[in-house]
Amino acid sequence: MRNIKLLIEYDGTAYCGWQRQENGRTIQGEIEAALQRLLQEQVDVIGAGRTDAGVHARGQVANFRTESPLQLHEFKNGLNALLPEDIVVHETDDVSLEFHARYSAKERTYSYHITRKPAALLRNYCWRVKYGLTVDLLRWAAAAILGEHDFGSFCKSAADVHHHRCIVSHASWEINGADLRFTVRGNRFLHGMVRALVGTMVDVGRGYITVEDFLGILETKDRTEAGMSAPAKGLVLESVLY
Repeated sequence: MRNIKLLIEYDGTAYCGWQRQENGRTIQGEIEAALQRLLQEQVDVIGAGRTDAGVHARGQVANFRTESPLQLHEFKNGLNALLPEDIVVHETDDVSLEFHARYSAKERTYSYHITRKPAALLRNYCWRVKYGLTVDLLRWAAAAILGEHDFGSFCKSAADVHHHRCIVSHASWEINGADLRFTVRGNRFLHGMVRALVGTMVDVGRGYITVEDFLGILETKDRTEAGMSAPAKGLVLESVLY
C-alpha cells in the first residue's frame, strides 16, 4: 500500500467547495473521478482544508492510498490530463502511511484580497470594497488576533468542532495602491473564520465599529456580534506546513 501526497492549485469559482457533494461539482469530487479513471479503482482523497464554494487554493495538500505501481510523474501527468483546466496538480510524493493531509498539518496560511477600484479581470479573485478604509485600523485589528484565542465569534454556528480555540502566529495587512491583502497563518481555522474576520476588520477599517468594539466581539464568542462574512472569491489557501 502506498500513500500519495498531492500539491494542488485550483480556481474555486465554478465549484461548490472542496468537499464532495451529491448535487454539485467539487474539487475533491473531480480529483477522485480523475483518479478512478487513471487507476481503475475507487480512491478517497483527503484534503488539508475544506475550502468553501468559490474559495481558491494555491497550495492545497491532499493524500490518497493506492496499490498502484505508477511512478510519481505518471500520477501527476495523468491527473493533469484528466482534470479540468481550473485544477492543477503541481507535485506528487510518496509519504508514510501515517501521513494525513488534514490531521498531520501544523499550520495553514490563507490570504484575502480586496480592491477599492472596479476590477474586470480580477473580479472573481477579490472583494470590491467601496468604503474608505483606514489601513492603520485594519493593522491594529490584525495584531489583536495574534496568539491563542477563542474564535467562536468568527465561526459558523453549525461548525462541528470540539472547541473554538486557535493559535494565530501571523496576521498582517499589506497595501499596494488600491489593493489590500490580508495574510493569516495559524495552527487551525474554524469554518468561515477567515471570511468573518475580514468582514469584521473591514467594519473597523471603515469606522463602522471601533477597535474596542472589535476586541469586545472577540471576547463575546458570539457569531451574531461579528460583522458580515467577506465574499468567498477573495480567499485563497496559500500553503500548508507539516
